[in-house]
Amino acid sequence: MKDILLIALFALGGAVCAGALGALVLRLVRHRSVAVSLAVIAAVAVTAMLAGTLAVARAMFLSPHDLGVVTLVVAMAAVVSLAVALLLGRWVVARSRELSQAARDFGDGGSFAAPPGRATAELAALSRELAATSERLAVSRERERALETSRRELVAWISHDLRTPLAGLRAMSEALEDGMAEDPARYHRQIRTEVDRLNSMVGDLFELSRIHAGALALSPSRMSVYDLVGDALAGVDPLARERGVRLDGGAVDPVPVEVDGKEMTRVLANLLVNAIRHTPADGTVAIAAAVRAGGDAVVVSVTDGCGGIPAEDLPRVFDTGWRGSPARTPPAGAGLGLAIVRGIVEAHAGRAAVRNVPGGCRFEVTLPVQA
Repeated sequence: MKDILLIALFALGGAVCAGALGALVLRLVRHRSVAVSLAVIAAVAVTAMLAGTLAVARAMFLSPHDLGVVTLVVAMAAVVSLAVALLLGRWVVARSRELSQAARDFGDGGSFAAPPGRATAELAALSRELAATSERLAVSRERERALETSRRELVAWISHDLRTPLAGLRAMSEALEDGMAEDPARYHRQIRTEVDRLNSMVGDLFELSRIHAGALALSPSRMSVYDLVGDALAGVDPLARERGVRLDGGAVDPVPVEVDGKEMTRVLANLLVNAIRHTPADGTVAIAAAVRAGGDAVVVSVTDGCGGIPAEDLPRVFDTGWRGSPARTPPAGAGLGLAIVRGIVEAHAGRAAVRNVPGGCRFEVTLPVQA
């Protein structure tokens, strides 16, 4: 028993010395290639085995011949082990180089494609992560291109919408200044109307800029969806009467929500005004609110009689500057109302959506319910 313990101590001593030396070398080459680190690790393992074996062989007082045979066998095993470790290390490094090249191509604006062939579990996991990142970046780039296109269209449309009323204001002011206006009071009323229109447009632009900059300051308070809908209906009732459109708000549940009353009333008013303008006379605009299945959110919907939105335009409805087809878009407006709706709703941790229904379309605003 004592001999066995002595042998174990000799073997442990040799292995510990080799391991300590290997740890020092590995620390010195930690910034080098993976192949170097793998070679050092293999060398440490082989050296530890060699040192332990030789220490035990010497302690056993073998004959010089037997000690030479043992040393030769162990040395040959060490050489073969190191050679195999270096070959495997080169294979791993080659795979990592291929992966680095694929990542470099992906960083230059392309999409990531994993190198062909099988790889180690770590490199395969890294390839999957890079592929997922590539997909997310592709979606992000597509969204950025769409936003840039939307911004360019918005600038063009705003420039046109501003030029027309400004030209009219200039002409009317010159007519009043030269005394050529036969009915100055009518000109004054028209100037006031155009100024109000420009003020509304500038206000929408300012609101949208705050939303995009993340500077929309909300003052949430607990209130009932029933009260929000009531305030919005009261605000748009004169427009509905003028256009001969009926308003139906009888299917609204008194669900409590935590929202900014002013901003959320603007959301509902924008949706209702949009629905009234695109619903023919003697049509109906219905607003409803009900708790979603599961009880975690309330869905407020506005249904109009516009005849529906083309399927290819549905994904763009809430984009900045989108106006739809000429038949659905009035001459006035810069296409900011629905973009503002989405921005305000998302600021409340909600979601805005639209879908076609028989005879028209339905805009839905989903808001979290307060317990």
